[in-house]
Amino acid sequence: MSSRHLTAIYRPQTFAQVVGQDQIKRILSRSAAEEKIAPAYLFSGTRGVGKTTLARILAKALNCVHYPAQEPCNQCQFCRQITRGASVDVAEIDGASHTGVDHIRKLNEEIGYAPLECRYKMIIIDEAHMLSKNAFNALLKTLEEPPRHAVFILATTEPHKFPQTIVSRCQHFSFKRVPQKEMEDFLEGILTKEGIGFDPQALKIIIRKGGGSVRDCLSALTQILALGQDRLELQEAKAILGVAGQEILNDLVQAFTGRDCLKIMEITQSLLDTGLDLGFFLQDLSTLWRNLFLLKQTGEQAFDFLELPLEECAELKRLAESIPLARIHASWQLTLEGQRRVLNSTDPGLALELLLLNLAYLPDLLPVKQLQADSNQTSGNGESGPKPARSGPGGYEDPSVETQQEGPAFREAPQPLKSEPDPAIGGSSKASKDWKGFLAYFNTRSNGTSLPNLNQCTGHIQDAVLEIDCTPFLAGLLKNAKKMATLKKMADEYFNKDMQVRLQSDREKTPRKPGDLKQSIRENPRVKTMLKDFQARIIEVGTNQNE
Repeated sequence: MSSRHLTAIYRPQTFAQVVGQDQIKRILSRSAAEEKIAPAYLFSGTRGVGKTTLARILAKALNCVHYPAQEPCNQCQFCRQITRGASVDVAEIDGASHTGVDHIRKLNEEIGYAPLECRYKMIIIDEAHMLSKNAFNALLKTLEEPPRHAVFILATTEPHKFPQTIVSRCQHFSFKRVPQKEMEDFLEGILTKEGIGFDPQALKIIIRKGGGSVRDCLSALTQILALGQDRLELQEAKAILGVAGQEILNDLVQAFTGRDCLKIMEITQSLLDTGLDLGFFLQDLSTLWRNLFLLKQTGEQAFDFLELPLEECAELKRLAESIPLARIHASWQLTLEGQRRVLNSTDPGLALELLLLNLAYLPDLLPVKQLQADSNQTSGNGESGPKPARSGPGGYEDPSVETQQEGPAFREAPQPLKSEPDPAIGGSSKASKDWKGFLAYFNTRSNGTSLPNLNQCTGHIQDAVLEIDCTPFLAGLLKNAKKMATLKKMADEYFNKDMQVRLQSDREKTPRKPGDLKQSIRENPRVKTMLKDFQARIIEVGTNQNE
């Protein structure tokens, strides 16, 4: 094998040799053949998918001695110069090191001169999104009305950083990740030319690691072949690339469903000891949950979408049948959300252990809002309410855990509730009835009537007397005969006996004892609401000297 890097040896030199991007290759090749050249192109896409390579091929096609033609000949003087990077009329500029407006001004001045040797003067700006705002503005006029002999090609991995004024002046081509099948054929051709045997599963590991990037796949392949072996083996590929195999992921999922804490810790420790790529491992785990979800929903119809051997698909299908759909979906979501926390943690290994244990005990986990509600109910009533159903992230309930053990005892079946009349809607009840209950009943029955709001009043019940303390304004409204009769009728219905209703305004009250004023203010509903909403406290209580 040559000592040169595979990316340099097998860089495509014609449109046909480029892996993937069929639509873009067809358009550029036809444009060169019909001399329909745009003044500026924008190539965007992830790394290693052929943006710079296609820019160079287009530069050769436009300057080849056989122009116009669909492909460059790669034999003439101009094609060879551009291939070596020695052409004076084809300039490749790194956008990261030419961010300033002065560089663009100089470029605008030079672009006006005719090419020295070639037919077109080509300007290829790589990572063009790194240009400053002023540099983009300086480039606007040149992109809109460039000289006839000039062609700009802007390549970027972050097109969203481009001003719309720049994008509108370019023909924008969005490059896609290379499909797995095309990547397999490309790598198999390289290994065949190099005379190296290979395990097909090892090749799949490299392609998964590359993530649709040709350059990343070739870099991983070069790293493995550096061992100098005559065959590409699966175990070496896993060890060098830090990849967990499918069997380890399957064992891990089975440990999740069996809640085997020791097995999970053993697998996690083994992965960390082997220098696992945590980011890639979590991507594989997320993909596994996705595959299980598809198999659970569609069965064998999903085999074509998984891009896996039939044996692995059948094994995953059997695994999916043993896990509830709700748990698969919640685990998929939890894994995706946990990737960033693990990778950004100060202790990624410990964060990974926590994530995997959370996946194992997912049915026992409760949403934080549910825990807060239980806490509030406990503190308010002095005793805890009924246990909520087990659920995972986002409240996903797992029906499989309804019959499982919960700690030392089994979960008790819910008891039917006894039907008792609601004090708020009348009827007999052994529970004592107070002002709060009457207020709820009053608010329910007073809808649509002309009765005033009693929420700002306080009430006291003693035997058959209901005493209502309210403001002079409300007291004046309630003293109306019809309204007082309606209020008395409600009191009779709620308390189930003949009640007397007495109104007492603030100015009619008897003189209070020294501590009564402060106590009455604390019990005032409006004051309670303000203290709660604004997290305030009462510092001093005084009377209005003007009254």
